[in-house]
Amino acid sequence: MPATASGASASPRFATTHWSLVLHAGHGNASLAHEALAALCRTYWPPLYAYVRRRGHAVHDAQDLTQAFFARLLEQGWIQRADPGKGRFRTFLLTALQRFLSDEWDRARALKRGGAQPPVSLDALETEYQAFATTTLSADRLYDRQWALALLDRTICRLEAEFAHAGRAAEFAALKPFLTADRENLRYADAARAAGLSEGAARVAVHRLRRRYRELFRDEIAQTVDTPSEIEAELRHLMQSLAAG
Repeated sequence: MPATASGASASPRFATTHWSLVLHAGHGNASLAHEALAALCRTYWPPLYAYVRRRGHAVHDAQDLTQAFFARLLEQGWIQRADPGKGRFRTFLLTALQRFLSDEWDRARALKRGGAQPPVSLDALETEYQAFATTTLSADRLYDRQWALALLDRTICRLEAEFAHAGRAAEFAALKPFLTADRENLRYADAARAAGLSEGAARVAVHRLRRRYRELFRDEIAQTVDTPSEIEAELRHLMQSLAAG
C-alpha cells in the first residue's frame, strides 16, 4: 500500500502521495506540496542531467542547465502547469525540462555557476553519466533508465534504514548483495556467517528481504503516479528501460 508523505498508510483515495500533493499544489497546502516536490527533485537530478548531456551539452553547460532548471521549477510556479491527466511525475519533469531547454537556453547559458547549491555532487553526476556514455540509448531512453535506477537507489536506502532502525545493520550488509549482485557468484554459507545466522535462516532472510525490496520499489513508483491503476504500467515501463540498457 502506498505510503503517505508522513509515512502512514495511504487511504483508498490515494490522495496523499508526493505526486498527488504536487499535482494539487494549487488547490491545497502549497507549502507541503513544495516540500514534496523538492524531495523528489533531490532524487531525480541524475536522470535529468543524463538527458541534458545526451542532448549534446558539454559538462559545465549541462551542470548549469540542470541546476537552473530545478531553480526555475521550484521558484517560479511551474508546478501550476502540471497536468493531472498525464499522471506520471517522470513525464511531467521531462516535459518541463524539454520546454526549459527549448525556451530558456539563452538565459540559462548566461547564468554564472554558483548560487543555490545542488543537493548532489555535480562531479558524481558526470561520473555516473559516463558509465552509460558509450551506449546507443537515446536521450529519452537514457532518462528513463536513470529514472529507474534512481528509484532503485531510493528503495535500497529505505530498506537499509529499516534494518538499521531494527538494529540489524550488519545483517543487511551481509544480505544486500543478494539484491544487486549475480546470484550465481554468491554463497548462502558465506552470507550466513557474516550475518550471524544459520544457512537456513539466511535463506529465509534473503527471501523476506527480496519481498520487502519489491514492496518498497512499488511504493516508490506509487509516489510518482497519480492513481494506483498506473503503478503496474509504470513498473513494466521501468523494467523494460533497465533491460534495454
